[in-house]
Amino acid sequence: QVQLVESGGGLVQAGGSQRLSCVASGTATLSIINWSWHRQAPGKQRELVASIVGGGITNYADSVKGRFTISRDMRKNTVYLTMDGLKPEDTAVYYCKTTHLGRDLWGQGAQVTVSS
Repeated sequence: QVQLVESGGGLVQAGGSQRLSCVASGTATLSIINWSWHRQAPGKQRELVASIVGGGITNYADSVKGRFTISRDMRKNTVYLTMDGLKPEDTAVYYCKTTHLGRDLWGQGAQVTVSS
């Protein structure tokens, strides 16, 4: 059974940086290629933040372009989200996501809180 386990997050001051990691366990023989990061702020809907697919094509929400970077290590079945220039409005629970054998899999969520 495949599970996504996130690490990182916490409290950071505005302008600071953080990196989130998400590793897929239980896929020793299968490389996961397509990943995405989503976030959900209190009282708001979950939104797509960034994605990486295929040969490495990335896409970002307009609100994070130029500040966030998604990357992956297919040998380790791990995806990363590097967040620079954090703003208070980036405060949210961040979730990684992938699709495996037709099923959407989500990480457990990582709280990122940016203080002003």
